[in-house]
Amino acid sequence: MAEKELIKEIKPKSEIVKFLQNYVLNKYVIAICLFLVWMIFFDKTSFLVINELNGEISKYEDQLQYYKSEYEKNDKFYKKLMNNKSEKEKYARENYFMKKPNEEIFILVVDSTKIAKK
Repeated sequence: MAEKELIKEIKPKSEIVKFLQNYVLNKYVIAICLFLVWMIFFDKTSFLVINELNGEISKYEDQLQYYKSEYEKNDKFYKKLMNNKSEKEKYARENYFMKKPNEEIFILVVDSTKIAKK
């Protein structure tokens, strides 16, 4: 009887080795792990690629919001300009230096070097 107890003490595998043999080294677990690694890092539709594409999508959505707001602002300005003759005249005078007959326009040019020194 004493010999059997000695053999049992020597033969039992540690819990870690049993865990490795039963679960970690199982061919299905290895296949699933390899599949997950492949899908996360190497596939053309991997998690990393999808994450990068989502970042680009959010960037383009931000640009879309910016352009929509710019469009609305310009549309308001255009409607105001087309409905009001005095606004149209003011815009033409300020941006295109248009003038009325018998009127002189003086364009003042500021020397940028003098401004930079101050």
